[in-house]
Amino acid sequence: MQAPGQAGPIAVRLYRPLLDTAQGSAVLPVLVYFHGGGWVICDLDTHDTLCRELANASGCAVVAVDYRLGPEHRFPAAVQDCIAATRWVQRNAAALQLDATRVAVGGDSAGGNLAAVVAIAARDAGEPALAFQLLIYPATDMRRCAPSHTTNGEGYLLTRDTINYFHDNYIDDAAHDLDWRASPLLHPDLSRLPPALVLTAGLDPLRDEGMQYAQRLSEAGSPATFISFERQIHGFVMMGKVIDEANAAVRLCAAELRRALAAGSPPRPAGN
Repeated sequence: MQAPGQAGPIAVRLYRPLLDTAQGSAVLPVLVYFHGGGWVICDLDTHDTLCRELANASGCAVVAVDYRLGPEHRFPAAVQDCIAATRWVQRNAAALQLDATRVAVGGDSAGGNLAAVVAIAARDAGEPALAFQLLIYPATDMRRCAPSHTTNGEGYLLTRDTINYFHDNYIDDAAHDLDWRASPLLHPDLSRLPPALVLTAGLDPLRDEGMQYAQRLSEAGSPATFISFERQIHGFVMMGKVIDEANAAVRLCAAELRRALAAGSPPRPAGN
């Protein structure tokens, strides 16, 4: 499928739970998911298994978004595509047999960054409220100055040099680091945002900025749950074949999705 975007069609992939497929399509809540990869690599196929796992374990539909990548498409191209795809899902929910009142956004790493930005953008535009944010080790501050960038910057798969490579292939002007669409942690108002699960890894350079974002959400009155898998590295959620805690993390995310998107769940924070 394709969603219309500012620069042309955006490829999206719709997943429905196996149980729903077997029993006949029902109107389902939906997670709009943005893959990780530093805004530079990865695609719908790299995250296919994760999206299937989340759909099957949560009972929710998942719409994965193939947003534009750097260096060919610099900031804010990815942001524009993710906002456009989310709006398309909401506006076409009935045709897709999805519930427009139960739409969540989520992603891992760069995708977690984009999900947080989409949630803020929807609130600021006065659009229909999103129901939930699933933020898996999100990048929230392009300044890259949190202590964990130093303490975890070498030896744990994602390094400072790799982060700088991704940054420089996405951001082409240092001033953009201060733009909340690149660094949602720097938005001055994080109130009235959807409830969030912020999941981090203890050995991840991005650990501290994920924790800081969860704290800022809570301080602003936006419900946020913060969980850190202290023994794990960046990207571990995709490593279920070799890391047992990755499977536990996916189950946790799915359970929170199921709870947050259940029919009759508590009212969400109002938009502007």
